[in-house]
Amino acid sequence: MNWILLVIAGLFEVAFASCLGKAKIATGNDVYLWYGGFLASLIISMLLLIKSTQTLPIGTAYAVWTGIGAVGTVLVGIFVFKDPTNFWRLFFIATLVGSIIGLKSVSH
Repeated sequence: MNWILLVIAGLFEVAFASCLGKAKIATGNDVYLWYGGFLASLIISMLLLIKSTQTLPIGTAYAVWTGIGAVGTVLVGIFVFKDPTNFWRLFFIATLVGSIIGLKSVSH
């Protein structure tokens, strides 16, 4: 169950990073809505991370959480914000995904 909470926490990390990106390009009062989404996502992500580390090793949980956030944020950047892509960028994202899977498989 705590692995599921950790994955959800990682997805909320993607959400708070995405809200920062949207706030950067927003105008008027929309900026405050995106910053509100950032704060809400941040709080939820942290609470779920805290909950998941009650039974998972902190080093593994933190690495998986940041890995999910990094991969997800890069993918949102590519598909939503039109960030550039090239072979090496995708290669290193793939190695990060492999590392996350490896950490999950060797953790008890």
